[in-house]
Amino acid sequence: MAVSIKEFIEGLPKAELHLHIEGSFEPELMFEIAQRNKKEIRFNSVEEVKEAYNFSNLQDFLDIYYEGMNVLTTEQDYYDLTWAYISKVYLENVIHTEIMFDPQGHTDRGIPFDTVINGIDRALKDAQTKLGMTTVLIMSFLRHLDEESAFKTLEDGLKHRDKIMAIGLDSSELGNPPSKFERVYKTAKEAGFKLVAHAGEEGPAEYVWEALNLLDIDRLDHGNRCLEDEKLVAELAKLKMGLTVCPLSNLKLCVVDDLKKHPLRTMLEKGLKPSINSDDPAYFGGHMNNNYLATAEALDLTKKELATIAKISFETSFLSDFQKEENIKLIDDYLATNS
Repeated sequence: MAVSIKEFIEGLPKAELHLHIEGSFEPELMFEIAQRNKKEIRFNSVEEVKEAYNFSNLQDFLDIYYEGMNVLTTEQDYYDLTWAYISKVYLENVIHTEIMFDPQGHTDRGIPFDTVINGIDRALKDAQTKLGMTTVLIMSFLRHLDEESAFKTLEDGLKHRDKIMAIGLDSSELGNPPSKFERVYKTAKEAGFKLVAHAGEEGPAEYVWEALNLLDIDRLDHGNRCLEDEKLVAELAKLKMGLTVCPLSNLKLCVVDDLKKHPLRTMLEKGLKPSINSDDPAYFGGHMNNNYLATAEALDLTKKELATIAKISFETSFLSDFQKEENIKLIDDYLATNS
């Protein structure tokens, strides 16, 4: 008997490439850690925290996002945050994840860089040894802060070079073009980091050009607005550049007003390499399977198309070629028995 789309997605091996660990902070865990650390927050219950997660634009989201960070203070907090995410996506058959973290959101309020990264790294090591998941850690700069702050963060990150594979760029996009961080990215590339950057979510297609030409990125986060520039689409296709799109995030932040208008299918038709990701799942309506299912239903994606997107998530990951081939074979075998 043929499996449903929902069942197919639940069993499909997947990689997540666009996940902000701070954005996986579920209200229950936030409230628990706040109480554990005796941190004052403006919420009196888990229900109030959940209500605050209802917002309608990027800035409202960022306000509660940074407020939630404030309860995180100890290495155990960062371990618990990361392990909670790992535990959820493991059950969704996410077998590889590339996690971003925002050190400036912690160090700027006095939390030592070592405390943050050691807690996250310990959870990622447990994901590998206890669950067999592969993981990558991406250190992101907050683009609304200045270049000097980014260089200081890069300096901190270099002391933990063994734990960090890639550098990213996130936070408020408009008014903070990739060119602002050209020198930081050049230094990071010279240090051997892989490079990614958010561009073309709220910002224009020109920001994507800057990310390509000035930051020399290896992968593009979001990239929705690249479709406004046919030359850019052709360039991204030629480069086989991965686009880590986040459908439910786009809907919640009004990047699209209807998931049926999401550009993912158009990206595929134009020869681009989009993957499906959750971005900030605690805030945007769910983890990977929710994103896959909602997108499949809205765009009427077939099982073969969903398998193609899952394969893209491995192709455009930072795994070794051998690991990519192994995981893509898993998807081919899965499709053959569940088509």
